[in-house]
Amino acid sequence: MIYLDHNATAPVKPEVMTEMLRVMTIGGNPSSVHAVGRKAMTMLEDSRETIARVVNCRPEQIIFTSGGTEANNIAIMAAKMDHIIIAATEHDSILHMAEHFRGRLDILAVDDKGYVSADELKKLLTKASGKILVSIMLANNETGVIQDIRTLAAIAHNAGALFHSDAVQALGKIPVDFQDSGVDMMSFSAHKISGPQGVGLLVASEDIPIHALFAGGGQEKGRRAGTENLAGIAGFAKAVSLLAQNLQTMTINKKFRDRIEQEISHHAAEVVFYGAQSNRLPNTTTILMPGVASETQVMAFDLDGICVSSGAACSSGKVKPSHVVSAMGASRDQALSTIRVSLGWTTTEDDINRFIAAWIKLYERKRK
Repeated sequence: MIYLDHNATAPVKPEVMTEMLRVMTIGGNPSSVHAVGRKAMTMLEDSRETIARVVNCRPEQIIFTSGGTEANNIAIMAAKMDHIIIAATEHDSILHMAEHFRGRLDILAVDDKGYVSADELKKLLTKASGKILVSIMLANNETGVIQDIRTLAAIAHNAGALFHSDAVQALGKIPVDFQDSGVDMMSFSAHKISGPQGVGLLVASEDIPIHALFAGGGQEKGRRAGTENLAGIAGFAKAVSLLAQNLQTMTINKKFRDRIEQEISHHAAEVVFYGAQSNRLPNTTTILMPGVASETQVMAFDLDGICVSSGAACSSGKVKPSHVVSAMGASRDQALSTIRVSLGWTTTEDDINRFIAAWIKLYERKRK
């Protein structure tokens, strides 16, 4: 199989597997006070420090979680805000949590390029009151569009609001610097950077009162209960230590991505690449094949031995219109006819050749 779905999950690197096996062999619970427990605690804190160095935050600001979804949930709910402002193109873990938020909720529209308007954010903030949180993702998981979160965070702070950014898709694809970004909280996930599934983290300034979402033994300084996934965290740290390799790979991925778009657009003038006119991740392209359902495309590519995804596959595996391209002005039919292709460290030139050939074959068959 040719795997072109790295934004869904990136294949785990061998070095990460080796590190996780080493940690599992040692064992131990970081909360235990005996020698094995103390060794486990050392491995936990070493992992925290490794990640903190790379993303440029203090180790004390890191809260380990079960993944990006939990990190986003903590950011939205645990600080007990009165008013939250989010973008229309946020990940479902933000959008669905916001639906259950009991305070005031405002949703920021995006333009046809996928960008949030700084002026619109200012307008919403002038009408806001109480404890306010703005949450805008750094890089979109479907289109790869990158927001200017430094500017947006400064606007939020000028209005007395906190700022959170879901940086799950950005890490490993572009440089990410927590301190330089100016945000108060930032979410990450291991399996997007070739680490294990089931582990993530939230970086949060220490002065934000993070309240654990469920009761337990007071791990993570009382901000997230439950025994830490030590092997997963160690694997996360190992994957983070390899991010320089990821960024080098992205240079190659961008050339591959651009070639896909150039050759397909040369063959099919009606094709649309959402976010192509924006600053976006180098590995991501969201492609509209007019008149061909996303589900049909995904199945056709799968039969050709190529893994891609609909930009809006939910947890049940069903396909619904992409809320991201819809927010960018796409019609319902267009939103139901897009796929996302996302490249990574396993992608080869032959993979790109086969995808382009398969796309053109499907396009010609459906056009006839």
